[in-house]
Amino acid sequence: MFYEPGVTEHGLPHDPFKVRKSLVVDLLIPADMDSRPAWFLVPLGGFPPRIKKGNTATGARKDTVVNAEETGTFVWNLATWDLREAVNISAEQTPYGTDEFELCNITKEQATIVDVPMVKESPVKFECEYHTTVRLPGNPPMGTVDIVIGKVIGVHIADEVLTDGLLDIKKTQPIARCGYYQYTVVRDTFEMIIPNMSADVLYGLEGNAARNRQKNEENEESSSNQ
Repeated sequence: MFYEPGVTEHGLPHDPFKVRKSLVVDLLIPADMDSRPAWFLVPLGGFPPRIKKGNTATGARKDTVVNAEETGTFVWNLATWDLREAVNISAEQTPYGTDEFELCNITKEQATIVDVPMVKESPVKFECEYHTTVRLPGNPPMGTVDIVIGKVIGVHIADEVLTDGLLDIKKTQPIARCGYYQYTVVRDTFEMIIPNMSADVLYGLEGNAARNRQKNEENEESSSNQ
């Protein structure tokens, strides 16, 4: 499935972008115009949905960051158990212009809105518009850390990873980087509903888009009647 947040309806009972809540496993593969997968993306809250990605460079900025700034677009793809070897290879330092899709043995898939290749094998992909960069100083030899913030303008979710209209993390099996050379994979989930929360807050947390729209219309009507 594919939809544009705030433009087209996704037709599901819950907001698919709530996939971001699974990103305690924040390791994903962004792609840019230079066909260079990279690491570490964290979705931000709010609407329209936005994401940020941090890149650490040794004396020079990451090509992915430079390309995102120059082209104004980028794509990220969820890193999964099946893609673990490609994720690891993508961290290799290679010369500018290297086609890391070929290096990682993954398939290019043209994005719908932006002129950026996506990883076909990844079940969840976001097309993004570049928004801004926050550059943080680092201690040698690591250079700087660039935090790139982008707006999500297109969401791709493979139908086979949906269960009853919800993204099923047990089907995507996302991976996350831990300490040292260690990683982990998510194969199980559990639910906990925050106690004593208002219904409106809970609707937002669960991504009930229809109920959120209804509440917004009720608030606007109430304000106009005052």
